[in-house]
Amino acid sequence: MDFTFTEEQQMLRASLRRFLADRYPFDQRLAASRSANGLPSGVWAALANELGLLSVGLPEDHGGLGGGAVDHMIIMEELGRVVALEPYLETIVIGAELLSRCGGTTAQGVLAGVVSGEILLASAFAEAGTELDLSHIATRAERKGEGWRLSGRKTLVTGAPWASQLLIAARTSGASGDASGISLFLVDPALPGITLDCCATIDGRRAADIAFDDVHLAAEALLGEEGKALPLLDEVTDRAIAALCAEAVGAMGHLLEATVAYTSDRKQFGRDLASFQVVRHRMADMLIEIELATSAVYMSTVRLDGPAQVRKLAASAAKAVVCAAARFVGQSAVQLHGAMGMTDELDIGHYFKRLMVISAAFGDADAHCARYLSLSVDKG
Repeated sequence: MDFTFTEEQQMLRASLRRFLADRYPFDQRLAASRSANGLPSGVWAALANELGLLSVGLPEDHGGLGGGAVDHMIIMEELGRVVALEPYLETIVIGAELLSRCGGTTAQGVLAGVVSGEILLASAFAEAGTELDLSHIATRAERKGEGWRLSGRKTLVTGAPWASQLLIAARTSGASGDASGISLFLVDPALPGITLDCCATIDGRRAADIAFDDVHLAAEALLGEEGKALPLLDEVTDRAIAALCAEAVGAMGHLLEATVAYTSDRKQFGRDLASFQVVRHRMADMLIEIELATSAVYMSTVRLDGPAQVRKLAASAAKAVVCAAARFVGQSAVQLHGAMGMTDELDIGHYFKRLMVISAAFGDADAHCARYLSLSVDKG
């Protein structure tokens, strides 16, 4: 695939890589993940104010720099190289994208806070049993006077414990499985009737199960047009999948570099471990898997603005390829590092855990293979 980055995109990658190399050493990342808050101090504010990173992918009329999916891909890949904890995916790729698409004065005000780094977002769409089909959302919002009453439950919402605002998908009409009747709401997590059951995830991040018990929402909490949010949610989910796959490519790249460095230094039978042919072959296979995954990510990214079926096919193909590569590269890195590969003191195991979480997010390989097959049959 011929994919040439612009000079501005190359500068974006270089500046972000330098920043993260200076501000995100692994020992500090590990300490932050074990802290009460779970985020490194000051990094998110620096991404917003020192680098202006949070505005890169937003339209200019919403205070952004007019970038797009390729910029998100570059940023997510670099964040993946340091297994960053910051909720860039949740706040920018998903949350800010939804707000900018929905428009309105409420969304505009929140976007200003997002760009400045003052507001973090988390998005609660899927529920138990929805898989990739968001039409089966059971959480409901019913009109009550001039506002709404929200009831339901969302499971394992990543980034929710950090969020200043929640983006909630709820059914406002129709029955489970209907394509129409899904609406999007902006919800303050501090409202009465909202309960967050927070937990740390295996990759060192934070998530929460969220219960909504007859929560009163003002009329302006509704984002966009009532009952017509599903196509937008589907599109943004595919954008999230492409961005997550880019993060996985960054993480796999680090694992290969670390494995090459370790096997070049480690002595076995009086020789460098990397001098053994079987080890060289394994690392060559790791490189091939990463290159395949990178090509799949590029393909899915450039097709995000295409027709829905083309976009979905590319996203599912990328996720399936990346899932296979992530498992192979992660397992190989751990194996070639020996027993120390899974110790907390070494970063290898932490990268592998993050890759496995990415593989499960927004549908695993089996779910995406099934969607790809279904779409291919529909396409004829």
